[in-house]
Amino acid sequence: MSLALNKKELTAYLQEIFPEVIREFAIETLDVGGITMRLLVENRHLRPGGTVSGPSMFMLADVAVYAMVLSRLGREALAVTTSSSMDFLRKPAAAQDIIARGTLLKLGRSLVVGDVLMFSHGSDKPVARATMTYSIPPVNPPVNPPVKPTP
Repeated sequence: MSLALNKKELTAYLQEIFPEVIREFAIETLDVGGITMRLLVENRHLRPGGTVSGPSMFMLADVAVYAMVLSRLGREALAVTTSSSMDFLRKPAAAQDIIARGTLLKLGRSLVVGDVLMFSHGSDKPVARATMTYSIPPVNPPVNPPVKPTP
């Protein structure tokens, strides 16, 4: 399956639907094999000791998989996370950007499964790994007839 949205189109769409969040990320590469996305670390992403917080890395993983889903399906804002698992492997470098490398493991009719490895900028040792499952809304949802009240 080819890309429905290229890097430029995807970035513009994310800015349209998530203007408050997309400024925290940069898509570095995008192709049918996956995505490389950067969390632009600022003070609000840090926890005591200067390390990047777990919730910030979770957000990066979730946005990276969401971006991969959109890149394949197009402008489908209603795809939602249904399951996630995250392993924290080592402490991220102090106040360094986090780089996520994501791949899609399965692109089905109703579910998408993605895997993300995260690294501190400049390191080849992963700091975290996440697996995310997204639910894709049906293309033509069934129309339910109105329910008639019983007498």
